[in-house]
Parts: sequence; structure tokens; C-alpha cells
Amino acid sequence: MSADYAARAVLDLAQRYGTGPVRGQDIAQRQQIAESFLEQLMTALRKAGVVHSVRGSSGGHVLARPPGSLSLKDVVEAVEGRIAGPPACMPDGVCIATPQCVLQDVWRDLTDAHDRALASITFEQLVQRKYEAEASATYHI
Repeated sequence: MSADYAARAVLDLAQRYGTGPVRGQDIAQRQQIAESFLEQLMTALRKAGVVHSVRGSSGGHVLARPPGSLSLKDVVEAVEGRIAGPPACMPDGVCIATPQCVLQDVWRDLTDAHDRALASITFEQLVQRKYEAEASATYHI
């Protein structure tokens, strides 16, 4: 899923927030993403206002806003569009078969819960989780 690769790239930028532009080649190598695919993701992220790109020899990519104000939902929607939406039987949010469809509320609740979950996770939190996971990792020889 493109959203996973985009989230990994944005997490890479979040870890380096405030240090200047990060070269796409470096992100691609660290995150094991093909450079050509990473550039497609960065284009979508740039259009959505998630990242800025800087040209030139010392150019690269930077987050457009602080990691604490950037949610996982922002990134997922930038590359995938709205993932959790109404099912095909509810194109306008209302069941096309019958207005009394008891599943309408369930689908709306699931969509809302999905949106809230993604919106509640910031890249600042993800950076912190990553540091905590790395600090708790133990190596045995």
C-alpha cells in the first residue's frame, strides 16, 4: 500500500525535522523504497501540503509543518485519497436500496472511527515511539 511507504518517508523526515532538506536518495535507501516510487509519493505529499521540496545541490525534502501538527491521516489521504468511505451501496451516504437499511449507521460509525484513529496519531508521536522501541531493543551476541 502506498500509504505505508509514504508514512515511512514522512517518518524519516520527521526524525530529521529542523535539520534542513533530506535528499530523496537518502530516504529511499534508509526506507528501502525505490527512488522513482518515492518521487511519486513526494509529489503527492507536496501537492497535499505535507512536504516542501528544495531544489539544488543541497536540496531535498522537508516537512511543511511540525511533526506534532501532522497526522497519519494527512499522509494517508495525500497518497490514497479517503480510504474509509461509504460502501458502494451508499454513494451519497444514504442506502440506495432502502432508507431503512440498518447497516447505514454501522458503515458511518466505522468510517468515523477510522478517520478519528488516523487523525489521532501524529508524526511527533511516531518519532517518539520509534525512539522508545530502539532504546528498548536488546542485542545478544
